Amino acid sequence: MEDSRQKMAGSTPLQKGSQEFEDENGSSSMRTAETVLRLLPMGLCVVALVIMLKNSQTNDFGSLSYSDLGTFRYLVHANGICAGYSLLSAIVAAVPRPITMSRAWTFFLLDQILTYIILAAGAASTEVVYLAYKGDTAVTWSESCGSFGGFCHKATASVSVTFIVSLCYAMLSLLSSYRLFSKYDAPVELYNNKGGIEVAAY
Repeated sequence: MEDSRQKMAGSTPLQKGSQEFEDENGSSSMRTAETVLRLLPMGLCVVALVIMLKNSQTNDFGSLSYSDLGTFRYLVHANGICAGYSLLSAIVAAVPRPITMSRAWTFFLLDQILTYIILAAGAASTEVVYLAYKGDTAVTWSESCGSFGGFCHKATASVSVTFIVSLCYAMLSLLSSYRLFSKYDAPVELYNNKGGIEVAAY
């Protein structure tokens, strides 16, 4: 500790300026990477949303639309919410300002919530798609993709993109978790007292 203080004290103004430049450059690179990572799921959410919104089919067997299934309506709403949040969070992340504790907590909580929302939408929709392809003989549900193949293909594509969005949000959750918990001090060293019990040294 003393050696590091001596090095800092003995550094020249040129060395200090170089260190500040490196820190600022690293922070700028991190901010750019986070902004891109937050914009990526926005585009994917829009793709999944548009595919599902246009998913309807009419033939001799009748007509079927995404709006007939509550799970697919939830998928559309979840992707819309995540797209809006991704855009807003990318704008906030792109602004060069210090990351305060309140800002870190806000990103952490919202990223966690949106991750579970989009993951639940993908998981529930996967079950519906599976039943559409395979049916369920236990409750006498027959498969419907033989009659509405185009509808099932679009639904599968939308659900697949939604799971990619879930992976993006999982990465964002890890990033925001790191940003938040790195602001807290590392655990202090422990020492043994006479009874052999480890006690934190404050």
